[in-house]
Amino acid sequence: MIKAVVFDLDNTLVDFMLMKRQAIDAAVNAMRDAGLPFSAEEMRKRIDDVYHVKGIEFQTVFDEILYNEFGKIDYKILSSGVIAYRRAREAALVTYPHVYMTLIELSKMRLKLGVVSDAPAKEAWLRLTYLNLHHIFDAVVTFEDSGERKPNPGPFKKVLERLGVQAHEALMVGDWAERDVVGAKLVGMKTIFAKYGDTFGTLVSHADYDIDDIFQVVGIVNKENGGS
Repeated sequence: MIKAVVFDLDNTLVDFMLMKRQAIDAAVNAMRDAGLPFSAEEMRKRIDDVYHVKGIEFQTVFDEILYNEFGKIDYKILSSGVIAYRRAREAALVTYPHVYMTLIELSKMRLKLGVVSDAPAKEAWLRLTYLNLHHIFDAVVTFEDSGERKPNPGPFKKVLERLGVQAHEALMVGDWAERDVVGAKLVGMKTIFAKYGDTFGTLVSHADYDIDDIFQVVGIVNKENGGS
């Protein structure tokens, strides 16, 4: 009997990569207009290089690039990039189609809802709150809550504990097979692979279910619980 559904956040509930690309493009253009002497292509490469080393949630990427290049930070250039990034991020931060209706339907079915994310707690909560999803979930687990990143079992065990359900009573929905699917299976959860958010070209997810639309989760819960 499924009693809870747990979701990854980025690229499962929200189109994180689209938001990130649009925000970076806006920031690069604004910094170049403010005097940054790099081409757009060169600056994007430098940003990608920093993210590759320090993670895509690294918060001072522009500061680091400017300091490494010039030995100081030109705050006219930095502030232009930061403001443009924030404005573009807010404009581009949207849920995938049918997220709201799916969460509402699952709530009507009296299921507990959770989120497990590797994002920093502040960033995860900012995204959830901006999208007005922060009141919907019964438990939200970020890296700070467990001290482990997926696919380690810690985050999954923590969300199950907070939801008050056993592993076999929960479904995990995520876009990253090597983290979301593998990690959830390690603790005994059933798994759903969100193909619509996949950025790796995954051919075989090894999940119990693959979906093209998040609303398919509702039908899977009904199937698991003996409904139509």
